[in-house]
Amino acid sequence: MTEQEQKKEKKKKRAIIILWSSFSFIVLLFIVLIILINKGLMGDMPTMGELENPNSALSSELYATDGTTLLGRYYVQDRSNCKFADISPNIINALIATEDARFYDHAGIDPIATIAIPFYAVFNKKRGSSTITQQLAKNLFERTSKSKFLLPLVKLKEWVLAIKLERNLTKNEILTLYLNTVPFSDNVYGITNASLTFYKKTPDKVTIEEAATLVGMLKANTQFNPRTHPKRATERRNTVLEQMYKYKSINSAQLAELKAKKILLDYHKIDYHTGLAPYFRYVVEQQLKQVLKELRKPDGREYDIYKDGLRITTTLDVKLQRYAEEAVQEHLTDWQKVFMSQNGYRDGTIWNKGKEIQNILNNAVKSSEHYQAFKGDNMTDEQAFKKMKEPVKMKIFAWNASHSKDTVMSPLDSIKYMKTTLQAGFMVMDHSTGEVKAWVGGIDHNYFQYDHVNINAKRQVGSTIKPLLYCLAIDNGFSPCDMVSTAPVEFEHKYGMDHPYDAGGSEFGNVTMKFAIANSINNAALYVLEKIGIEAFVDFAQKCGIKSRMDPFPSVALGVSDISLYEMMTAYTMFPNGGMNSQPFLISKIEDKNGMLIKNFSYVQKEIINPITAFKMVNMMRGVVNNGTGARIRGKYGIKSDVAGKTGTTNNQADAWFIGYTPQLLAGAWVGCDDREFRFRREDLGQGAASALPIWALFMRKVFADKTLNYNPTKSFTPPEGFVDCDADNPNILLEDTNKNPDGYLEKPAPGTMDYGQ
Repeated sequence: MTEQEQKKEKKKKRAIIILWSSFSFIVLLFIVLIILINKGLMGDMPTMGELENPNSALSSELYATDGTTLLGRYYVQDRSNCKFADISPNIINALIATEDARFYDHAGIDPIATIAIPFYAVFNKKRGSSTITQQLAKNLFERTSKSKFLLPLVKLKEWVLAIKLERNLTKNEILTLYLNTVPFSDNVYGITNASLTFYKKTPDKVTIEEAATLVGMLKANTQFNPRTHPKRATERRNTVLEQMYKYKSINSAQLAELKAKKILLDYHKIDYHTGLAPYFRYVVEQQLKQVLKELRKPDGREYDIYKDGLRITTTLDVKLQRYAEEAVQEHLTDWQKVFMSQNGYRDGTIWNKGKEIQNILNNAVKSSEHYQAFKGDNMTDEQAFKKMKEPVKMKIFAWNASHSKDTVMSPLDSIKYMKTTLQAGFMVMDHSTGEVKAWVGGIDHNYFQYDHVNINAKRQVGSTIKPLLYCLAIDNGFSPCDMVSTAPVEFEHKYGMDHPYDAGGSEFGNVTMKFAIANSINNAALYVLEKIGIEAFVDFAQKCGIKSRMDPFPSVALGVSDISLYEMMTAYTMFPNGGMNSQPFLISKIEDKNGMLIKNFSYVQKEIINPITAFKMVNMMRGVVNNGTGARIRGKYGIKSDVAGKTGTTNNQADAWFIGYTPQLLAGAWVGCDDREFRFRREDLGQGAASALPIWALFMRKVFADKTLNYNPTKSFTPPEGFVDCDADNPNILLEDTNKNPDGYLEKPAPGTMDYGQ
C-alpha cells in the first residue's frame, strides 16, 4: 500500500471514528436530555398523579331531585368526566380509526408514523404523526412557549409524557382520559358534555354516525361544527366513516347507508338562559357560593363551584317544573292579548299619560344597548334619540314555542313593547318539608333576567296578607264565626287618621270572619286589625317569615307592604302544615367529583301557631275557593280537590296574586308588569282571581292529571285531634245579597277610597 493510500485509509478511519463518536455523543446527549426532562430538570414535569388527575377545570353539575336529570352546569371550562364503560364502542372505534390506527400496537410513540415524517415533508404533504397518547400528553401538558427554537424540546417533553402514560396506564384508561379532556365544538370539553350537547344522550348511547360526527370535530372544532357548518361537518363525518371501514369497524353496506344520512342534531347546550328552570339555577348558584365559603377541602382550600366538578342535587321536580312553566305560558299567551287590547295600550297613547311614564321610558332608552352604542359614536342626546326611532332588524320576545321572533322595529318601540309585557312569578313547595319543587322567576330568562320569585323581588301583596291577620286574631281567641263590622274604622290619631278609615265593604253590614276573608272585605280586615293591634300584627308577620319592611299603619292589613313571593310562601306553610313553618330550601346535597358527600341539607321548621288555629285557617281559606274570590277554581277550572287559598289585588291592579294549597302542595302566583305604572285598567281583569289564579289552577290540573305523580286529587286536609270549629252551615256565613258570580266575588271599594282588594 502506497503512502498516499495509507493516508487516505487513515482519513477514512478518522472520519468513521468522528462519525460514530458524533453519533454516540448525540445518542448520549439525547439519553441525558430525556433523563433530565423526566426528572423535571428541563422545566416543570407533571407527576403521574397529576397526569391521572389533571387540573383541568371540571364543571359542577346541577341535578333535579331524581338525581339523574341534569339541569345545568357551572363552569369556566364546560367539561365533565366519565368512565370507559360509559363510552360507546362506536366512539372508540371512530377515534382509533381516525386518529391512531396502530394505537394498541405502539408504546406511546408510533415509530412508523414518526419515520415517515421526513418523507411527507419532502413532498410537502401534511400528515399528523402524533398518537392518541401524544395528543393526550399535549392536552395535559400545555405548551407555554411559542418559540420555534424551543419546539423540539417541547416535543421531546411530550414524547416522555406519552411513554410515562403508556407505562402507568392501560390503553382503555388512556382513551378515557383523552376523551374526557379533548375540546369539541362550541367550547364543550369531554365526550360526556359533547354527546349531551349535540345529541341529548349519554356517551354509551351514541350511534355510529353520531360517533363519526363527534370525532370529526376533533380535527378542527370550529371548522367542523355540525351546528354552524353542516356541509363541512358532513364531509368530515364521511371521512371518519371511511376510516372506520378501512380498519374494519363497519362493513361496506353500513358505510354506504351512513354516508347517505344527513346530520340530525338534538342540540341542547345548557347555558344560563336556556333549558329547564334558569331562574332556579341562578338562585342555586348564589346559594352555593355562600355555602361553599364555609366548607373546606381535605387540603384546607375552599371549594370552587366553577372548577371542582361538584355534583349538586336539588329539590326541584322536573315534571312539576315543566307543568309550572307550561301553566305560565298557557295563561299569559292569552292574557297578554287582553292586556294590550285596553285603551291606551292598543293605540300607544299610554306613553303620553303622565310624567312618571315618560321618566320610565327615558331611563329605559338611556340604559339600552342601542342608545349606548349611538353615544359611543359621539352622537349628541338629540341625535341618539332620533336614531332610536329608526326601524332595524331585531329579535324580540314572543309568546310562541321559541319565545322569539324576527321583526323590523325601532329600538324605541322595542323598549315600549318589552315594558308592556306581562311578567309572572310562580313557586311550588312541599309545605311539609320546605322543598322547592318548581320555580318560575319570569317568562323568559333570555329576555328578562329579573326573578319575580326571589326574596329580593318585592311587590305589594294586597289581600294575600289578610290570612296572617285573621290567623293572629284566631290565635288570640277570635272565632271564625264571630261577627265583625264592615263600617269605616277609627284608629288612634298617632297613625295620622283624623277620620274613620273607609277602605270599602260597608254595604255588607256585620258579617262573620269566615265571610269576610272569603270575600276579601277590606273594612272587616281593618276592624280586626284595630282589635288585635297594628304593632302586634307586624311582629306576628315577621315571626311567620316576612323579612321585608312592614310599616305599622292601618293600611298594612290591606297589603300595602312590598313583600316577595318567596316570603309569602314561607308564611303560608303553617296553614296546611299544622302550624309548623317550613323554611324553603333548594339544595338537598353536595358531593365532590369522586362522589363523596360534602354537605347534606335537611328541612328546618318552627312552630308558629297551634294545630287547632292552623286548621281553622284552612277551613276559612277553603271558603275563599268554595264561596269567595277564588271560586273560579271550582267553576271555570273544575278542580274538585280539597283546596284552600287567598287571592290578592293591589292598588290600581298593578299586582295580581293567588297563593293556594292542597294537602300535599303549596303554590303561589304573581302577575304584573315590571313597572307598576303599566297595569290593567279594569278591576275585573286585574284582580288576582283573573290574572294570577289561572296559573295556579292550570298547574294543579296538570299535576292531578298525571297519574305518575304521587299527588292524590281526592286527599283531604285532616283535622287535628279534638278539633272543634264553629258551625260551617251557619246561615249568617253566606249572605244572599253578595252579588255572587261563577268567577267569585269582586270587591267594590267605596268611591274615592283606597283600592286594595282581593
